[in-house]
Amino acid sequence: MIKSILGMLLLVGVFACDGIDSSKQKTPKKKTSEADAAGESEEDNRKVILFYGNSITAGYGLDISEAFPAIIQERLDSLGYNYNVINAGLSGETSAGGLSRIDWVLKTPVDIFSLELGGNDGLRGISLDETEKNLSQIIEKVKRSNPQVKIIVAGMQIPPNMGQEYTDRFKGIFPTLAEKHNTAFIPFILEGVGGIPELNLPDGIHPTPEGHKMLADNVWAVLKPIIDEDNI
Repeated sequence: MIKSILGMLLLVGVFACDGIDSSKQKTPKKKTSEADAAGESEEDNRKVILFYGNSITAGYGLDISEAFPAIIQERLDSLGYNYNVINAGLSGETSAGGLSRIDWVLKTPVDIFSLELGGNDGLRGISLDETEKNLSQIIEKVKRSNPQVKIIVAGMQIPPNMGQEYTDRFKGIFPTLAEKHNTAFIPFILEGVGGIPELNLPDGIHPTPEGHKMLADNVWAVLKPIIDEDNI
């Protein structure tokens, strides 16, 4: 019980650190041969998995190649799945911020969309009705952009700083959204990582590369069945 409480307390501030938008990618080098051009064409034909979130998705404090979306890409490639993973995480993002930039993000067609937002809202005591409304509108916009899109909602939890009623209601937002919009659901994306010192950076709140490997496992457990069904 003590370990569980400590783990939750160490999550305070996990989303509140503003940082560089880790969704930015390096500019690819120009193709110089027919073989390279063919490779580029093949990449263009890949389906897109977009991870949309805050510092957890962005891989705060790490190279983007160490964040869980990159690990997912490596796993997909090793198994021969034809998907391109996009990390659209932004450290410090709130549900309102996510709603404000979703139209821009959706300029890229998306086949599978993973939503990991809301933690900053809870830690700042933002109205839960507002958080749920923002997240719901994000999901609706994603669906309108592609009616065939598959969506994953990542659940989050916060410590009881705002009171137990607020904490419980916050936790309940995510399964409610998943049920309402008929999406896949990750109960707690930081399961097995939050509050474990050796799996977090010195700040005690952001996962290490090893921690992100566990996050990738948590995501993969929900993502793989979607991919398998998509490839039947």
